[in-house]
Amino acid sequence: MTRHSTGRGLIRIVAVSTAVLALLPAAVAGAQAPKAKQKKDKDPAAKVEKDKLKAAAKFWDKNDDTPLAVTLTTNIKRIRGDKGETGPWRDATLSFVNDGKPVSMPIRIKTRGIWRKKNCEFPPVRLNIARASSQGTVFFGLDRPKLVSYCRDDDMYEQWILQEFQLYRIYSMLTPMSHRARLVKMTYADEGGKVQATRYAIILEEPEVMAQRLGFPQMKEKGAGPDFMEPHHGALVGVFEYFIGNTDFSIFALHNIELLAQPDGNVIPVPMDFDFSGVVNARYATPDPKINITRVRERLFRGYCVPAEEFTKVFEQFRQGKAPIYALYDDTIGKLMRKDYVESTLKYYDEFYKTINNSRDANSEIVKACITGR
Repeated sequence: MTRHSTGRGLIRIVAVSTAVLALLPAAVAGAQAPKAKQKKDKDPAAKVEKDKLKAAAKFWDKNDDTPLAVTLTTNIKRIRGDKGETGPWRDATLSFVNDGKPVSMPIRIKTRGIWRKKNCEFPPVRLNIARASSQGTVFFGLDRPKLVSYCRDDDMYEQWILQEFQLYRIYSMLTPMSHRARLVKMTYADEGGKVQATRYAIILEEPEVMAQRLGFPQMKEKGAGPDFMEPHHGALVGVFEYFIGNTDFSIFALHNIELLAQPDGNVIPVPMDFDFSGVVNARYATPDPKINITRVRERLFRGYCVPAEEFTKVFEQFRQGKAPIYALYDDTIGKLMRKDYVESTLKYYDEFYKTINNSRDANSEIVKACITGR
């Protein structure tokens, strides 16, 4: 992998709330400010893309305490049979209430993922939402978002979906350099009308759209090592993955990580897909046999090495964010989770805070345990 510049200086990032910026170090928040006025874009294609982003923002900004109720109708047997790496697009319909009126919107879907596609009753899919058919609906502006669906029609599997959604919420509190996610109550119906299941699901912003929204090109080239990291986010991603007990990621291999290219040649890593993390603690999740843990619940730092002062800043960021993070498990979404699951989650987080609040433990378990290579 070689360094390169995107040119034209730093690009404007979408506004974020004061509460979110309060969790960011001043240097990081300030680095995102535009340095010069941008020329008005007269390219019609570029204007269409900007309009799509503006319209899609309404979908994500309406991510209130009430999950959107949606029915996905398709040939479920055929979708379950699409096990290959590049499954075909299949016809489907999304049905929902829009401004008080029932709407049935034709879409296309295709399977994605690796483990879940092979092992789940309903595989994770990508939605393909046409601009024309979504006009005037809450889905207008979305293109090909991911649907993180239930794996098995079982209450505990649904709890794992809710937990994963919480992790997207947490990371977006820590930095705007994150995926947007929305919780939905999805009913899965066969073409004949038979309902297979009704479970919570996550609609997740696609990487290309995230990159466009944040104003940085998406880097799809593998091989980024520690020297390529924007230091703060290099530390933040590693500590966040340690916080949730996740080792199922690789910046070098672009596994459950997206990269945003910076004008100076550095990259910002953005994490995703947290179902193999210790805090989710899914019964199907197992650690990679190559690493020195036997259960996903065991924490092991797998982040890159960055200057020690960046870890110090991130530790303080987590301390400041502790109360807002814990509060997510007592709001309307948090109350959808089982009480015992919430209690075990907060105890798991307590162990993390015990580590970073002890300088010796933080140094040995995180700072000195960082990865110097791939």
